[in-house]
Amino acid sequence: MTMPFDAFSEVPDEALLIAFANGDRASAEALTLRLTPKVMGFAVRMLGDRAEAEDVAQEAMLRLWRIAADWRQGEAQVTTWLYRVTSNLCTDRLRKRRGVGLDTIAEPEDGRPGAAHGLLEQARASALEAALADLPDRQREAVVLRHLDELGNPEIAEIMDISVEAVESLTARGKRALARALAGRRAELGYDDD
Repeated sequence: MTMPFDAFSEVPDEALLIAFANGDRASAEALTLRLTPKVMGFAVRMLGDRAEAEDVAQEAMLRLWRIAADWRQGEAQVTTWLYRVTSNLCTDRLRKRRGVGLDTIAEPEDGRPGAAHGLLEQARASALEAALADLPDRQREAVVLRHLDELGNPEIAEIMDISVEAVESLTARGKRALARALAGRRAELGYDDD
């Protein structure tokens, strides 16, 4: 499969994975560039630690390359499989971390300039991150997948290995808990009702 790199944007994930399994390195590069940011973003939001999330994203992608030759077409979407692996890796790290106090976990670094808007966005992100960290693991996972990664409930149900109704329940409870946690900070975060 020799084609211009931008032509890969139209090729489905599964086709790229199969092409990689058949020796096409360009397909692997295209799939890596397409999927790594999604996996990384999900891991950062789950773990709240960019360095740890990078490790998780790298491990998830390595696992994808290892199973490429054995990929069974039509059984699952590549992204669904990858999100599930990432979810499991994040959950393992969160379980190991349970004995660690929140004050000992480093805040994610923000490389944006110190403009007022940047500071407000950072405060909003930090508030959301802190509120997400207080949610039970399954609620956090469902809320992140649905509202931050914008996946549909059926795909989330498959990733989490639960029913669509359970996804709806988890996301609804998670949203209510986030609203309660952030309600007192609306003005501080620039969400005043004008």
